[in-house]
Order: sequence, then structure tokens, then C-alpha cells
Amino acid sequence: MEVTARAPGKIILAGEHAVVHGYTAVASSIDLYTVVSLRLRSEDEDTVKLKLNDIGLDFSWSVGRIKEVLSHLGSPFSSTPTSCSLETIKSLATLVDEQSFPETKIGLASGVYAFLWLYTSILGFKPATVTVSSELPVGAGLGSSAAYCVSLSAALLALSDSVKLDVSQKGWSTFKETEAELVNKWAFEGEKIIHGRPSGVDNSVSTFGNVIKFKSGVMTRVDSNMPLKMLITNTKVGRDTKALVANVSARKSRHPDAMCSVLNAIEAISDEWSTIIQSHAVDDLYLSANEEKLGELMEMNQGLLLSIGVSHASIENVLQTSMKYKLASKLTGAGGGGCVLTLLPTHISGEVIDKLVEELGSFGFQCFSAGIGGKGVQISFDYSS
Repeated sequence: MEVTARAPGKIILAGEHAVVHGYTAVASSIDLYTVVSLRLRSEDEDTVKLKLNDIGLDFSWSVGRIKEVLSHLGSPFSSTPTSCSLETIKSLATLVDEQSFPETKIGLASGVYAFLWLYTSILGFKPATVTVSSELPVGAGLGSSAAYCVSLSAALLALSDSVKLDVSQKGWSTFKETEAELVNKWAFEGEKIIHGRPSGVDNSVSTFGNVIKFKSGVMTRVDSNMPLKMLITNTKVGRDTKALVANVSARKSRHPDAMCSVLNAIEAISDEWSTIIQSHAVDDLYLSANEEKLGELMEMNQGLLLSIGVSHASIENVLQTSMKYKLASKLTGAGGGGCVLTLLPTHISGEVIDKLVEELGSFGFQCFSAGIGGKGVQISFDYSS
């Protein structure tokens, strides 16, 4: 039997950077997924294999070697998520170092640590093949690592004794609330291995889907009633998130009153975003009016982000290009490069979108459209494998 889990990526609709200083941000799932397929192997095969299809990396460990290095973990404890200790990180590093890891991709090693930790913690020392594929670009601020951890945790838990699933159901199915919470907690532990001190927003959005408001560590789930679609443009410009956050903090120290006003304005935009998307469109005119309001909020939000120093020439290229087509855009995430969101109103034609994508492509940017506010992690079973 093969179990497959898929988990969505995420975007920040409003409130990036302000959220670091205790203000509200709004994040949403997008219908671009990371997919993890897990097939248990017969005991005599004695290997655990990890295949990362999109980056062309394959790993294989004997179960005996994993037991030898991680013997201190003991029995699996799938129902009780715990943090990975520094001692265990060193042990995981030993297992990864034994593999032929390309120097150019060494930054992805923490994702393999997370795999080994989640696998042994939830399923123990069972031989299996795990295959990962994703529609999400790595390092673009779209929650690729969270989607990886969520889908991996979901697939592992589906074969544990901690969740009860209807394995006879065909197609994609969802977890019950308490079981989804367990997936989310394990995924957060994986995120901690990869990022150190993540906020928990990315894995929560990926697990539960739809929209989340986040303020001072408190997350509130929001049910969106608007069928919104975004064009996501990946500028492919790398950015130093820590440096961008530090620069905003420094600007806040130099100009406390002005920055307070800016951050308050960003929070007001976040609050209005969540109010609008929860409203029910009574007709097409009402929907168009709300889309226009959201477009204006995006433009205002981008202007405020520019004022705190987190835009970039590549982002401005996207903004100027989308403006030609009378479409609203804003950066998403840390800024300084990364990805830009462009709201695609329901009335826009496919021809216009194609022209916009072609023009943005001339800059070397990568574009893809995505619906927002969809379902979170899902699971399916295949008995033909």
C-alpha cells in the first residue's frame, strides 16, 4: 500500500514585517502543493529511501545504520510531538554526512535532517521509500519547507496508530480537527529543525488551509468567502530575510513615531483584508467592488512596504508592468526580491494574463497563477502499489 499526502504553500496577503513588531498579518494557502508518497517495504529489504524529485537528490540508509546512530530515540512516539535535541541533530548530521551530498545543495541538508527525525519519531525503524515532489519553488517565500514538513508528517501519521483514517475512501480526504492538530505540531518540529525559530504561521496555513490572521504569536483562522486568484511572480532574486528584518527594526529605532504610524496603517490594511474576504458576494457587481477594494489595499500596502525599505528593483519591475494592465500588485514575504502578488480579478481575460506573463517573463521572472484560501493537507491511499 502507498499513502500520499499533499500540503499547500502559502502567501502573505498583508502585514509582512509589521507582524515582527506585534501587528496583525494575514496569510493564505495557495493551490500549489508539495506531495509526499510513502510506501512501506518488506522487512527483508532493510532500507529507508528518500527521493527528492525536483532537486534530483536520492538518499538511502540501511535500517540497521539508522538504529545504530539514533538508538537513543527508542520506540516511536507519534502521538507526542517533541523537539529534536542538539544531541540528535549531531546524530542526524552523521547520517547525512555519509551520503554524497552535492556542495552546491548543502543548504538543503536540514530538510533531510527533518525527514530522518520525523520518520524515526513517528514510524520508528521500518523500511520504506519516500518520494517528494513539489510545485513550490524553494526559498521563494511561498512556504515550501512547511508544505514539505506538513505533507511528510501527514503521510507518516497516516500509517501510525495515532490517527484513524478511512483507508477505503477513494480520492483525497482530510484529517479530523484533532488529527490535523497533531500533523501541525509534528510539522512545526520539522520546521524548527530547518529554520531554528519559525513563527508557526507557514505550517499552520499549510495544515489547515484557507486564511489565518496572526498577531503576537496568536493565530486565528479566517473563513474566506471570496474565490480569489493571484498571479505569483518569482523574481528569482535571493534575499537575506534576517538582514531585511534587522533594517526595518533599525529604521523603527531611528524614527519611532513615523514607523509606528506606518505599522499601524499596515495593520489596518490587514484587518480590512480579513473583513472583506469573509463577506458573501450577493452578485457579480458586489464581488467586483470587493476585488477593487482589495486591489487598492494591495497598492497601499506596497507603498508602505516601500517606505520601510523592503522593496527592490525587481519588485518595482513587476509593479510597473502589472500597472500597465491596471492590475494591483504587492510583494509578499520579506521583500528585497522574492515573490510578488498580482490580483487577478474575475473579469480579466486569459489573453490579458498571457500578455502580462509574457512581458514579466522577458525580465527572467517565473510566473504562475494560484487560487487562494483553499484546503489544507489532504491524504489518499493506493492499494495497487
